[in-house]
Amino acid sequence: MRVRDWDDILADVASDSTDPDGWRAVAGTRRGGLGEDLYFGHPSVGLYHLKTYAKNPRDLRGVGAQVARSVDDELDPLLPDADSDGRFAVRSAPEDEEHAGEMATRLTETLRVHAEAPTDPDHLFEDVMEAVESPAFGPMEYEFDGRPDELDELSDTFEEAEELLTSELDDLIEDDDVDRGFH
Repeated sequence: MRVRDWDDILADVASDSTDPDGWRAVAGTRRGGLGEDLYFGHPSVGLYHLKTYAKNPRDLRGVGAQVARSVDDELDPLLPDADSDGRFAVRSAPEDEEHAGEMATRLTETLRVHAEAPTDPDHLFEDVMEAVESPAFGPMEYEFDGRPDELDELSDTFEEAEELLTSELDDLIEDDDVDRGFH
């Protein structure tokens, strides 16, 4: 297992041509520390674990690793299904001004169509993600001020990765001096 910067993992996901709506995620606060845990996976790509924290409101830092090469029958029940209330997405910036204009036109048209007809929230989300060319999106189980049970089960399943990523993130936090208050 190779620990990498969380941005590098998301860049890999963004460049992958895998079915973008096949991703699923579980996230919540870190167990016993500053920051958050995120597991996200795709059946044919694998499962990733990210640990992040906000150094300040504009600077998110973290580490991550691929913890499984596929989402098998053992891992599948630990990730949310389509009926989950939450959603997540990875987005990529437009390549240039022309590409940004094309995306804006598609997004405008998508919203116009959905505004004119009765629409299901899930269909709106999927159509918007396709309009902005999101490389990965899907259902998410998330607790802002806690941890979903599935997050604990995944952490226990990948205990070695949990320990290594926790150590790496704690080193980042210590180096950034965000683990202390000031007076």
